[in-house]
This record gives sequence, structure tokens and C-alpha cells, in this order.
Amino acid sequence: MATYQELISQKAALEKQAAELHDQIETARQGEHTEAVAQIKALMEKHGVTMAELGGTKGKPGRTPRAAKAANGPGRKVAPKYRNPATGDTWSGRGLQPNWLKAALASGKKIDEFAL
Repeated sequence: MATYQELISQKAALEKQAAELHDQIETARQGEHTEAVAQIKALMEKHGVTMAELGGTKGKPGRTPRAAKAANGPGRKVAPKYRNPATGDTWSGRGLQPNWLKAALASGKKIDEFAL
């Protein structure tokens, strides 16, 4: 049976070998990537294809990826559809109804009375 020190030295040798293999893999991947880009550029030039025609996005052409949409901020403000005449509070019609509207509807009023 191998000793602890022998196993540690074997582990170090294997880790070194793994690091070397990782470097070789990365070098090969970069070389193939460079070659693929060159082939794509040559085909684009040969057939007169532009980047604009390709769309420049992943997924379906002409669509903005979700990550890009999320990076633009939380979303658009929506114009109010209903107003409380007593206080001037508004509601867009999206999300939960505000308490002032719930109370008014419970008292028998119609939502159309608050429409802008």
C-alpha cells in the first residue's frame, strides 16, 4: 500500500498534468475558433452577406435577448386609467386594485365612474 506522502506526490503530478492538458485544450479551442471565424468571414464576403442581415443576436433574428431586456431596466411606466376624484390617486389597471378603489366598488360604485 502507498504511503500518504507518495499519494500526495502522485496527486500533485496528476494536477500538473491536468493543468497542462487544460492549457492544450484551450489552445486548440482558440485555434479552431479563429479558423471558424475566418471561414465565416470568407463566406460572408463571397456571398455578400452583412452583419445587419444576420441580426447580431442569439436566438431568433430580430428579437432582443431576455438578458438585454432585463439590463435596460424594470420596464415601462403605464399611463393611469383610473383616478380617485377625492384624492387624485391613480391606478393603471395593472396589478392589485388599490384600497381606495376596492372601498368605492364595495360601496356600490362602478369602476367606469373612475375611468379617465
